Amino acid sequence: MQAAEVTKSVRKPTNLSLDSALLKEAKTLGINISRSAEAGIAEAVKLHKQKKWLEDNASALASSNEYVEANGLPLARHRQF
Repeated sequence: MQAAEVTKSVRKPTNLSLDSALLKEAKTLGINISRSAEAGIAEAVKLHKQKKWLEDNASALASSNEYVEANGLPLARHRQF
């Protein structure tokens, strides 16, 4: 989910437990805690989805790589570089 998409969605109040020193420093620096937490969670979700996709498609990727190793790239003879 893109960060821009997250900000347009419906917001839900949530309780979080955060390191008190980190929270104090963030507030001192004027950092929006909710937006920063949301951005961090969005990044974690993105990374988890990428990892899951790679795991789910590992056999197809391996098969494709094996084909290229054995046969070369399809249409490679038409490449102009």
